[in-house]
Amino acid sequence: MKVISFFKKYPKTSGFVVGAAALTLVAANERANHGKYFEISKNIEIFTNLYKELNTYYVDDLDPSKLMRTGVDAMLNSLDPYTNYISESDIEGYRYITEGKYNGVGASFDKTDDYVFVTDIFDASPSQKAGLKAGDKIVAVDGKSAKGKSIDEVGDILRGAPGTDVELTVARPQLDGSDKTMKIKVIRDEVTEKNVPYYGMLNDKVGYIVLTTFTRDAGENVEKAFKELKEKNPNMKGLVFDLRGNGGGLLNEAVNICNIWIPKGEMVVTTKGKVVDWDRSFKTLNPSVDEQMPIVVLVDKGTASASEIVSGTLQDYDRAVVMGQRSYGKGLVQNVRDIGYNSKLKLTTAKYYIPSGRCIQAVKYDKGTPVELPDSARAKFKTRSGREVLDGGGIKPDILLDKDSDVSLMKTLKDKFLIFDYVTMFSLKNPTIAEPDKFRFADFDDFVNFLSKRNFQYDSESEKLVKKLKAESKKEKYATIDAELQAIEAKIMADKKNDLQKHKAEIINEIEKEIVSRYYFENGLIKIGLRNDIEIQESIKLLSDLNRYKSVLKK
Repeated sequence: MKVISFFKKYPKTSGFVVGAAALTLVAANERANHGKYFEISKNIEIFTNLYKELNTYYVDDLDPSKLMRTGVDAMLNSLDPYTNYISESDIEGYRYITEGKYNGVGASFDKTDDYVFVTDIFDASPSQKAGLKAGDKIVAVDGKSAKGKSIDEVGDILRGAPGTDVELTVARPQLDGSDKTMKIKVIRDEVTEKNVPYYGMLNDKVGYIVLTTFTRDAGENVEKAFKELKEKNPNMKGLVFDLRGNGGGLLNEAVNICNIWIPKGEMVVTTKGKVVDWDRSFKTLNPSVDEQMPIVVLVDKGTASASEIVSGTLQDYDRAVVMGQRSYGKGLVQNVRDIGYNSKLKLTTAKYYIPSGRCIQAVKYDKGTPVELPDSARAKFKTRSGREVLDGGGIKPDILLDKDSDVSLMKTLKDKFLIFDYVTMFSLKNPTIAEPDKFRFADFDDFVNFLSKRNFQYDSESEKLVKKLKAESKKEKYATIDAELQAIEAKIMADKKNDLQKHKAEIINEIEKEIVSRYYFENGLIKIGLRNDIEIQESIKLLSDLNRYKSVLKK
């Protein structure tokens, strides 16, 4: 304001002042940059000297590559969770993220105790053709022990050029509780995972499309599925678009998907970062396919990045009702830079902003996981019709559905692989099962007996709180409440005995999904998931009530 007043009072001197101010600003910037470059140069020299001293004089031999990787990872871990170093050996994994394909054996893995084991086999993959099964423990690879190897280490070994083979020594569980050791030769090949693994009709009027990742051609595949559903089902009056668990991917594919239901020329996302020349705006480029059909977009805490662009953009234009749980909250843009020796740096260069102007990026992280912000701490924006939406911490659904489940019980059953191990035994007893839409698991008592033999125990959230309170009261010498805490603990224990029966339906749902995935892979898993899915049922109800659907989208 003072500068403007000066120009008004002394108009003839304004050119001189602007010029002098500009020179002063340039000089200040040069001094600031010089200071920053000096700090960079100084610290690189210190790091180099430290690295040389360690390599020369440290008491044990060091692996230079491993030591440097530790330093690089520690440096990047101090930033956001998405800025990563991609070494030459990681390139195949990076290719999978962008293209949905890689060269390998086509299986997923996890680890328990000292060994990595198979959790999923992809349909028609090299692993399936070779006879590998979920539950197989990887004992050795090409004759070399796999004991103590991490999931990434085993995965790196199993990747390789198509046509090459790898010999796996596996321990396969048997009905008597023992393991049978066998050797399986797997011939590597290109493995491709479909980004639209399933689409179909939920009833005679509501269609369904699931998108699992935003890899290449995701937009084209969603559009193709949508058009096919409309053509084959002239009575189709609504669509459920499932983005649950979709961690995102390519930004341009998010724009292409929005363009299916939003007209040409509409803004989808804007990116803004430190380098102004890199800022970009992305609009829909083509005529839409359908701007009228009611849509429900399903999201959950695993919905992130490009998935949030799509769900948030459709919400901002009041084009769809978003249903489910609050999404993950990843509003950051990454670019990949070559840094030599076939290595890359994937770094965050900007934040993205959806049409209402909001950024959905989570402000805080705790060990790489977004910390949920209260609505009071989030800025308010408006959709096209004037509905209030909030920034920061993901997309808040228009219809919020809390999953009614005992978190501790289900988490323990999954974390200890108890459902997984039970299904492994089930698969040994049952060579075949009915089709996914007809299969029913009816032997819950058998599962309860299985848990009993495994001495299944878990701590509920209430128990954890009581134990914490007991520890604190002991520390602070509040002995008078000991009896009350013990009484509460006893009541919790009594209630816990009924937890398995209380959550029988939910547990059976998880068992059925795991069983079907062993026989019918991802396609079957999706089909049986739809049958028992409460959120799908709620979506159908909403799309069957057009007045209610419209009322949700009104101001």
